Amino acid sequence: MYKLVAIDIDGTLMNDRKEITKEVNDAIQAAKAKGVKVVICTGRPIVGVQSIIEELKLNDEEDYVITFNGALVQNTYSKDVESQITLTYENLKELHDLSLKLHSPLHFFDTENLYTPNREISRYTIHEAHINQISLHYRPIDEVPKDMLIPKVMFIDEPERLNTIIANIPESFWDKYTFVKSTPFFLEILDPSVSKGNAVRLLAEKLSIKQEEVICIGDGENDLSMIEYAGCGVAMANAVSVVKEAAQFHTLSNNENGVAYAIEKLVLG
Repeated sequence: MYKLVAIDIDGTLMNDRKEITKEVNDAIQAAKAKGVKVVICTGRPIVGVQSIIEELKLNDEEDYVITFNGALVQNTYSKDVESQITLTYENLKELHDLSLKLHSPLHFFDTENLYTPNREISRYTIHEAHINQISLHYRPIDEVPKDMLIPKVMFIDEPERLNTIIANIPESFWDKYTFVKSTPFFLEILDPSVSKGNAVRLLAEKLSIKQEEVICIGDGENDLSMIEYAGCGVAMANAVSVVKEAAQFHTLSNNENGVAYAIEKLVLG
């Protein structure tokens, strides 16, 4: 019997209109009623998931959320932090210097805000602020507080241009950071110990849930680590190929209530 279901948001939980359908919501509520722990596991910042947590009623005393691609694990009821792994100011400076060499726009987060050091703000930074309903600030690197907690930094650009940027990142950086491409125009950079898979593992251990009792559902490259960790990794029909190859179960697309289908077959059936 599966006891924990971790679900990605964009391209998974939500359809392309950024909606959670009644079918998906009903399936999640049915899983909860059966005693299954349902956890949102997303690259979004914590402020970008609050409305979703409320809509899905995932804010009971023992409910949790995983955000920033695993950098933050938090109780949604008490707001107590179970795990928080961040980058340092020195990491930010190093990554900013690299972004200048590679001619890549950059933005970064603290737990509540989005910042960019670029005077000409990328449309993808504006898009990030919009979808997460998060405050956006222009902030030169030398004005960033040295003690700021930075869950993630992102390189952002047009898809073809971003692929070129990725190809030119020095090998030494790949050993020092976790890089995950969450969309064709977002490259997310985190502490090397951070991943969705590690965060789901940490939470499962806290809840005394075995690995084989965990389902993880996702579509993007940043979901791969949790798909590989899960007792049953579920790939959306719209998932990238590496996720489909790693998954044990293939469901319908995010526009066809794929999360509901997976829950009905694996949890409720």
